[in-house]
Amino acid sequence: MAELPFKQRVYGEFARIGQALASERRLELLDLLAQAPRHVDALASMTGMSVANVSQHLQILRRARLVETEREGTKMHYRLADESVVRLWQALQSAGETQLPEVGQLTTEDAIAGERRKEWPRDDLERLIEQGEGLLIDVRPAIEYDHGHLPTAVSLPLEELPDRIDELPRDRPIIAYCRGTYCLTADKAVALLRERGFDAHRVEGGWPEWWAEGRAIASRS
Repeated sequence: MAELPFKQRVYGEFARIGQALASERRLELLDLLAQAPRHVDALASMTGMSVANVSQHLQILRRARLVETEREGTKMHYRLADESVVRLWQALQSAGETQLPEVGQLTTEDAIAGERRKEWPRDDLERLIEQGEGLLIDVRPAIEYDHGHLPTAVSLPLEELPDRIDELPRDRPIIAYCRGTYCLTADKAVALLRERGFDAHRVEGGWPEWWAEGRAIASRS
């Protein structure tokens, strides 16, 4: 019993993490910051929250040491503390997928029909990259690509895809990826490409999964 006060104190520290994660809006912010550091105004615009609400959520995440700040000019940029935060977020998703049938139901309801019937395994991308057997495209915003992307990937944000589709080869597969398992941007890109007659697929997972697994990455930063 002598160890009980110690355990309670330690578990109390761990509980700070759980409390910080107990908000769907803060999870959304973590997901965005897993792509690239951003300032409050940008996060507010992307999430539809007010600047004040975003700031409040970020302070909670910061007190739990899940995010850090860095001043750039007149703005304060927020970023994830380190890779362990990405792995924590992915572990939470994995537990949810296993324990909560509602997660699978929502995924099925919101998925773009047919676009995930053959996800390209991440392990097979290594060969694709090394041997040039397909074209890998990153359909996230350019700021996220610049911060970090898969080697050899071409930046092709979804909104630019219709106007740049003639740049793409038709003699090899086109593999698209975006922000991760629950990002539908790659699905939309694949749907558009298949409508135009391309052999298109989405990557299993996306940028955060690739990064958290310690695979080789590239950046313009």
